[in-house]
Amino acid sequence: MELMLTLAAIIAAVSFAVLVVFIIITLKATRETMQHVSSSLQSLDKQVKDVTKETTELLNKTNQLTDDLNEKSEKLDAFFDGAKGFGDCLNDFSKSLDQISESIRKASQVDQEKAAQAVKWGAAIVDYFSQRKNRNK
Repeated sequence: MELMLTLAAIIAAVSFAVLVVFIIITLKATRETMQHVSSSLQSLDKQVKDVTKETTELLNKTNQLTDDLNEKSEKLDAFFDGAKGFGDCLNDFSKSLDQISESIRKASQVDQEKAAQAVKWGAAIVDYFSQRKNRNK
């Protein structure tokens, strides 16, 4: 019976040793995995910092472009306001020319009627003097 107890103790010791060896192998593999994870996380952290830096720079450039665009837009607004004023001025000038043309047209019609009457009177006077001259002969 002592032999069996000794044999059981040896089997238990060998089993414990095998278990310890497997635990050591598992822990080494876990340590390697954790080192890879740590390395990956450090790399990821560096990449996130780089992306954050680039995003910040891009955001700053976008803000500068937006400010520049707003400035230019305001300048264009002033230009278009000036162009509108110029267009209004041309429109007023065109209306004035239309009014002057209409006045000239009306005046020329009145003068034309007067000239026609003067020509009629002139022709009548010439006829009168012609007839009188023919009678005197």
